[in-house]
Amino acid sequence: MTKLSPFHLAIPVKDLSESKNFYKNILGCKPGRESDEWADYDFFGHQLVIHVDPNHNVKAHHNEVDGKSVPIPHFGVVIPWDDFDKFARSLSVNKIQFTIEPYIRFEGLPGEQKTMFFYDNSGNALEFKSFKDMNMLFSTKI
Repeated sequence: MTKLSPFHLAIPVKDLSESKNFYKNILGCKPGRESDEWADYDFFGHQLVIHVDPNHNVKAHHNEVDGKSVPIPHFGVVIPWDDFDKFARSLSVNKIQFTIEPYIRFEGLPGEQKTMFFYDNSGNALEFKSFKDMNMLFSTKI
């Protein structure tokens, strides 16, 4: 696997204060620079910038994957296998409603992975996943 560089992602949020609370206190992201209109976060080693857009309207679109309705677009990170369940529990404790509950895909197969989907307070869809074997992240085999 090649060394990954941090990505930069800027997303719209309806309420900056509520979103700052979500990303800092619910997801545990470390805050960085901020203004009255935006705020930076260390999103699991990547740069996430939330920009206030009080008119932000989410276009609900889903694709069927494994019989589940996956929200499109979505973003997130791949977290270590041993951290996935603990992270999912912390989201539940914080009353996050899953769009797709945490589950295992391709169980027992080379591409075995855990995944879950939920929305932030502005309707931005997030997916967190974990591979049992990280070498399968970019594999063409399931």
